[in-house]
Amino acid sequence: MALPADMLFIDHGKGGGPEVLVPTRGPLPIPRPDEVLIRVMAAGVNRPDVIQREGRYPPPPGASPILGLECAGEVVEAGPDAAPWKKGDLVCALTNGGAYAEYVAVPATQCLRWPRGYDAVRAAALPETFFTVWANLFGLGRLKEGDWALVHGGSSGIGTTAIMLGHAFGAQIIATAGSAEKCAACRRLGAVEAINYREQDFAEEVKRITGGRGVDVVLDMVGAPYLARNLRVLAPGGRLVFIAFLGGEKAQEVDLRPIMLKRLTVTGSTMRPRSTAEKAAIAAQLLEKVWPLLDAGRCAPVIHAVLPLERAAEAHRLMESSAHIGKIVLRVGQGA
Repeated sequence: MALPADMLFIDHGKGGGPEVLVPTRGPLPIPRPDEVLIRVMAAGVNRPDVIQREGRYPPPPGASPILGLECAGEVVEAGPDAAPWKKGDLVCALTNGGAYAEYVAVPATQCLRWPRGYDAVRAAALPETFFTVWANLFGLGRLKEGDWALVHGGSSGIGTTAIMLGHAFGAQIIATAGSAEKCAACRRLGAVEAINYREQDFAEEVKRITGGRGVDVVLDMVGAPYLARNLRVLAPGGRLVFIAFLGGEKAQEVDLRPIMLKRLTVTGSTMRPRSTAEKAAIAAQLLEKVWPLLDAGRCAPVIHAVLPLERAAEAHRLMESSAHIGKIVLRVGQGA
């Protein structure tokens, strides 16, 4: 079937509130030799999309200016260097932008097959959070069987993924969340305990839960307001891994002595600026280590809401409300 002359996509104009997200039409992207063109069936919504829409997270050079960092769909065109993918393959992909559209071009090495039994909506909920958690919690954080980890934002897409994967690989996960309902959800996903940060001091609770030992890894997306307490809850040799700074980037009057006294590692990363080769390496590790768990049904993405692409503004309002537990997914066309 011939490709259409143009496609539907969500334009965010010059940026602003959710209301700037407007369905419009434009040309299809042209894949490079090492890329595939995907007919998008579903696209995940992530916090970086909101930040980009606000004008605070510009795409890296060469990336699509259209929002959207993950999708699932059908390969409709494959470049000469895009092996092993071919026309008709069903893939989910970590995109470099452009997923809020009917078609997106993606480096072939950033694509993965759909896990066994998955549809497009479930597959689209995987790439951004699974790439991020694997690279940070297991890569930089060196989480292993028997370790204790503290996961902040446990009910978010990242948080639910971190709890499930940590539990699946034999770690003891403590999560923070903002309500009793969200804490209960974290426990159902495998957290040994969940702390309501609105009512409890997470540092004191971690000390109680671990018998004073502390945790081996902290996965943090809050930033400055939590820095001092994060350092305090780490056990000797512990690792603090930042993946976002939703609460602020600049901390003042923080006692840094625990870093030296406990030989701590403070690190962090963001996924989008990484090279294609780095993302390809993460994809290969996921296929080897994590996809068998998904195939077997031992863990699966938690999906809070599915909305049509045309209602992207509503999806962003839901994301900003923090009322969701798990992922928000946009359905594209009738294929999902």
